[in-house]
Amino acid sequence: MTILKEKRLRVLISAEEIDARCKELGAQITKDYAGQSVHLVGVLKGCVMFLSDLARQIDLDVSIDFLGLSSYGASQQTSGVVRMTSDLSVPIKDRHVLVVEDIIDTGLTMKYLLDNLRTRLPASVAVCTLLYKPENLRTEVPIEYIGFTIPNEFVIGYGLDYAELYRNLPYIGVVVDNEAE
Repeated sequence: MTILKEKRLRVLISAEEIDARCKELGAQITKDYAGQSVHLVGVLKGCVMFLSDLARQIDLDVSIDFLGLSSYGASQQTSGVVRMTSDLSVPIKDRHVLVVEDIIDTGLTMKYLLDNLRTRLPASVAVCTLLYKPENLRTEVPIEYIGFTIPNEFVIGYGLDYAELYRNLPYIGVVVDNEAE
């Protein structure tokens, strides 16, 4: 691991735990949206692994779209300023939208996104996040589906990155300083 030469990773959530939770969330979403189709809106880039695994566990008609938002850049902390880097490719009017996010940290990005999506008149809009950090929350946002509640640590893997790297790890890890351990 190039950037993390002097550090190591501690597994916070294993690949097996993620897989089991995706199955549980998929079953719950299938039950909650029974008889309807669901339009998954993934927030790039971190959601890709989670959205792919989750979508395969939903036993309904599912459509998928993506948008890009940024508030971190190459930093480990949010700037607090959210900007849209890419928009949806199809209208969401009258659709049941389920926003799929990798992590809700401060809530600022999700609040911005939900406010934006509601102006597009979907039939409903709900949130499914893989990770939730309540200790760092700056604004309340409704979250219907939470994969895992985690402590306020910087995490990478399974779609989450550090300087655009480590998204391909099959688990979620925490960077640990070798000297501190």
